[in-house]
Amino acid sequence: VQLQASGGGLVQTGGSLTLSCAASGRTFSNYRMAWFRQPPGKEREFVAGIRWNGGGTDYADSVKGRFTISRDNAKNTVYLQMNSLKPEDTAVYYCRATSINGQYIYWGQGTQVTVSS
Repeated sequence: VQLQASGGGLVQTGGSLTLSCAASGRTFSNYRMAWFRQPPGKEREFVAGIRWNGGGTDYADSVKGRFTISRDNAKNTVYLQMNSLKPEDTAVYYCRATSINGQYIYWGQGTQVTVSS
């Protein structure tokens, strides 16, 4: 699976961004999708995940109520709608695909999100 993340940029506190991650190479619907992020000088951390059929989602406590993950299997794309952005959301955001049996994991190249105060 090849993953291409896009949609990052510079936004002011309180603003919104939508990230996209387009997948190719395998049957997209067979993979659980997730977004991770890596703030400057910190470890990569989980942000949000969505099941293969979109029927279940989970979020890090730090983004609950502000971020929404969704997927369109017809377009082989997963999205991360980010609202009420805070400076602490500044990070490189990565999408990840995990096969249903957990055997295969793929990462996208990352997209920078910067939230100015």
